Amino acid sequence: MSIVESSEPRIRDVKVTSEAIIAYLVDGRVLSVPLAWSWRLSEATARQRSRFRLIGDGQGVHWPDIDEDIGIEGMLHGVPARRPQTLVHFRNGQASGHRKPHVNRVRRTDRTRRSTAKH
Repeated sequence: MSIVESSEPRIRDVKVTSEAIIAYLVDGRVLSVPLAWSWRLSEATARQRSRFRLIGDGQGVHWPDIDEDIGIEGMLHGVPARRPQTLVHFRNGQASGHRKPHVNRVRRTDRTRRSTAKH
């Protein structure tokens, strides 16, 4: 009987610095990607960055405090996390809040209001 180790890359440990996410792999390799690849980790505190758990047998890492998951495959293939688009709210003619993509906002003019008002 022979035991064959998996050839799939697996994470053994992770360190997040002010500039990089560093993954220490089971096979001895060290993989580093820019911290900017994860906007959630970029905005997290040092304590939040240090609290993580491995996903499965090391296929990824989960940071529960900020609900961030990073997979080894994404790190290896260069797939940074995208920041979600946000929604814009208008109050008294001023934009506030967040942006949402592909939303056309139409501001009603006095003429539009009069033509749609019930008499």
